[in-house]
Amino acid sequence: MSTDRMTMDVDIVCVGFGPAAGGFLSTLNGYLTGPDAPMLQVLCYERADDLGFGVSGVVTRARAIRETFPALDPAEIPMSTRVTSEKLVYLLDPHGASRRPVGVQAMDEIAGAFAAKGLLGVELPYVPDFLHKKDGFIFSLGQFNQWVGSQLMMGGAVQIWPASPVNAPLIENGKVVGVQLVDVDVRAKLTVVADGPVGPVSRKLDQHFGMPEGHARDEWAVGMKAVIELPEGADVEPGTVFHTVGYPEPEIFGFFYVHPDRLASVGIFVPSWFDNPVRSTYRYLQHFMQHPYLWRYLEGGRLRSWGAKSLLEAGRHGEPYLAGDGYARIGECSGSTNVLTGSGVDEAWATGVQLGEGVVELLKEGAEFTRENLERVYVSRRRASWLEAESKTAEHARDGFQRGFVSGLLGMAMAGFTQGKAYVPAERLAVSDRLQTPEQYYESRIPREEIAAIREECAAAGRPLHDALMDRAGWPTIPYDGQLLMTQQDALLLGGKVTAPSGLEDHVVFIEPAVCDSCRTQVCVEICSGEAIRRGEGTRPAFDREKCIHCGACLWNCSAPGGNVDFRAGSGGLHSAEN
Repeated sequence: MSTDRMTMDVDIVCVGFGPAAGGFLSTLNGYLTGPDAPMLQVLCYERADDLGFGVSGVVTRARAIRETFPALDPAEIPMSTRVTSEKLVYLLDPHGASRRPVGVQAMDEIAGAFAAKGLLGVELPYVPDFLHKKDGFIFSLGQFNQWVGSQLMMGGAVQIWPASPVNAPLIENGKVVGVQLVDVDVRAKLTVVADGPVGPVSRKLDQHFGMPEGHARDEWAVGMKAVIELPEGADVEPGTVFHTVGYPEPEIFGFFYVHPDRLASVGIFVPSWFDNPVRSTYRYLQHFMQHPYLWRYLEGGRLRSWGAKSLLEAGRHGEPYLAGDGYARIGECSGSTNVLTGSGVDEAWATGVQLGEGVVELLKEGAEFTRENLERVYVSRRRASWLEAESKTAEHARDGFQRGFVSGLLGMAMAGFTQGKAYVPAERLAVSDRLQTPEQYYESRIPREEIAAIREECAAAGRPLHDALMDRAGWPTIPYDGQLLMTQQDALLLGGKVTAPSGLEDHVVFIEPAVCDSCRTQVCVEICSGEAIRRGEGTRPAFDREKCIHCGACLWNCSAPGGNVDFRAGSGGLHSAEN
């Protein structure tokens, strides 16, 4: 450790303020504000510029959240409501532009016979119990985080510091002794790591301590959504939830959640097992919104905000070491997301509560935060909970998607209906091992020589390849209206201003530039949610941090073996509490 760095000492430091940290701090706060509680200094550092600047529209059963707040009234939290109606919808392709394998074509034939006239969508007869969010809530995660933060700050026992990115853990002799900020080392008796799917502290812990045998972070998705003000007269009630499959590509799942006050969260998930190397999440989102089944509600609406984030979808398979000397991990970075139910907020909250209860137990005992003690009071609680049982059911639920879309749906159904005893087995492949080239992906649609010409034209113009290839494959041009359908850069400005404070280094770094020279896919350019990564000089990508929204997609979409992108700590990003 450098001797010229400032140092401060606290009792507990928490990295990242999301649902997991919310559950942990709420539980701890309840004890620390009670009678005869010890006086502790508890700090939580959050990278984003405010507590509500997360990106997610959420539907959740909220079991753990309601245990913490038994009298929770959704009317207290902006954009929150109870789930009143839930449907699973299969969407047909209105343009014939998406890639539909033979199995999907067969599903289309069957679905077409039942689709409502002109809507090209089939509402399945029921929502499987494992997917159903019965008695749950629709939240804006940004608004929910702000509400939780206000509850904590009123208690006075916890301090939360936004705009405070954490660079790395402090590790001495195999023990985590705190964290490293840009200009200060914060030493703590316990470090709680809740920095999400691509947090630098989590990744550096993995690098230092490794992963449990057989575990790997090898399955991801980009979640992108828009908050839309629905037009007057939109015939859809608050509390309505649509889960969609089939379009804009079979591999891309979608959602439509209706909040109070004529607001809706509309979004898609682009997964790592989607083979298309020119995977433009933003353009796919715009085609999704215009699908006739959804457009009947959205036409004439207005974009209020927009954003994207990475999702760690390895689930239990991606679970790291949950505890060690001086540290514990909770939330999405701990592998808590349930990939069968498509649920992560309540699960993350539950892990935070479990750790909070364990820490209170150790405080009462006067015991130290050793690996053995944390495993006894935290990991054992997690293993005995509904979270563990459901994560085992979901562990292999999505393996089948490594083989294809139809086998993936079959695998999810088998796992869901048999509590994980049956599933479609498949080898999990990292993105770099399974990505096809544009020539391979579009082999049956566009001649290779034409792709080569399009590639040269795009490189000369400095534009991404995805628009040109999607146009050529038959996707219609987006009819920009400046209100709901707009360019990606206009959405970036309208949906939440991006700021990148001066004086800090870039947080997206290409480790070995020469590796980028030989890259033929440059997925980092194609998938970048804010178009912050563009083609630079020659074939090397260039990064503009004034446009980066910190989704982290570049990190796991790098097609170089082992990855060639370092996603470091950084502030800034979208400013939108609606997301």
